[in-house]
Amino acid sequence: MLPSANRLRHRKDFSAIYRSGLRYSSKHLGLTALRLKSVASTPPENSPICIGISISLKVSKKAVVRNRIKRQLRSALRYMLPQLRPGWRLVFTVQPGAHACDYGEFLQELKQLLTKAGVLVDGY
Repeated sequence: MLPSANRLRHRKDFSAIYRSGLRYSSKHLGLTALRLKSVASTPPENSPICIGISISLKVSKKAVVRNRIKRQLRSALRYMLPQLRPGWRLVFTVQPGAHACDYGEFLQELKQLLTKAGVLVDGY
């Protein structure tokens, strides 16, 4: 599990990110990233990174398969959390065909997407 401070939970948060965020994609994953704006009371560097995962029935009709994919992604993201810049809101969308991926492929695609978006700290 991701720490509770790093989770997106509400539909309005997902909608805001989809509406205003930048989109990046790879073979099995999509990333929508939104950088928080600077506000006088809380600069983006002080707000934690928040992450959400979206996976539809198009990936697999079986909940067991969808939940396995979500667990693998959460595990990879928890591993990468210290390497991510604060002040971002991220939504990962799983593409159809991802059920054939293993943990190593997800980890590689996550690193590529986060590097493209500029969320991953340099040097990792």
